[in-house]
Amino acid sequence: MERVALYLQDAHDLRDGLEYVRYAEKRGFEAVWQAESRLVRDAIVPMAAYAAVTERIKVASGVINNWTRNIGLLAATFLTLDDLAPNRIICGIGAWWDPLAKNVGIERKKPLTAMRETVTVLRRLLNMERVTFHGEFVHVDGIELDVVHGRREPRNVPIMIGATGDQMMEMTGELCDGVVLNYCVPPEYNLRALELLDKGAKKTGRRVDDIDRPQLIVCSVDYDHDRAIDTSRELLTQYLAQQPHIAKASGVSNDVVAQIQSILGWPATHEQIQKAKHFVPEELVLRITASGTPEEARKKVEEYKKNGCTCPILYSVGGDVKLLIDTFAQA
Repeated sequence: MERVALYLQDAHDLRDGLEYVRYAEKRGFEAVWQAESRLVRDAIVPMAAYAAVTERIKVASGVINNWTRNIGLLAATFLTLDDLAPNRIICGIGAWWDPLAKNVGIERKKPLTAMRETVTVLRRLLNMERVTFHGEFVHVDGIELDVVHGRREPRNVPIMIGATGDQMMEMTGELCDGVVLNYCVPPEYNLRALELLDKGAKKTGRRVDDIDRPQLIVCSVDYDHDRAIDTSRELLTQYLAQQPHIAKASGVSNDVVAQIQSILGWPATHEQIQKAKHFVPEELVLRITASGTPEEARKKVEEYKKNGCTCPILYSVGGDVKLLIDTFAQA
């Protein structure tokens, strides 16, 4: 069976998400990844719900940030999820982004140092160690996870960074079990990422093939090609304006981003999106998403796999999530 995963965000009723995850498990999907980005839906509550109603599918955060949960709470949260679904939980974590972080009072200074400290201490705590650590961002004195009921052995919770920039990508190869490769990038973007991951992995005696590389992929599947393209265009309109690091990684021109930003507010309204979406050309949609008919979507996802993605994490932006699941079903 080939590896494939489902990505859920906030564009559906949460209870519908439970049905989608059960259906994905039935159709042979390896994992479900729950987003946590804007101030809409936290990742942990849905993850717990998915874990409770399934038996085999892995449940991952895709991704939470390393700023808003202190290290003790972060470790306890993933210990709890692992109690609910042993050996099925994945911690996907990222450095967050502005203006959202700034707007809630968080100054994201030295993101590499902050992430290194988070991953280092989180791993030790989930290994059931007693930890004292004094860094620039993480300070703990003799703490350990206090298991009253449940397993006391080290937990198998892979840690993966949602890395975009070169330095974060290299550090991910050094520190982590895997990387969550970003979406809204062309398949060839991965080639540079593989080089950086390998460079980081060599620092700890590993190679890039030792690093798992699941990748978020915007996937709009519809039997009507034009309708699938238009659905992805609406998503790109928002993300290229609000997450400039993704726009940069996608190779999108500054002029396109500026035109969209001049129309969209925060948060963007439906009317603003409709007004701005014509600035996103179809060529760009086809280059950085897997959009179109089922056959076209499968062909595009294969391009990402040929360029180093080990497990596509498919973000359904169309209305028919089950059609996407059926398109990529393994069972």
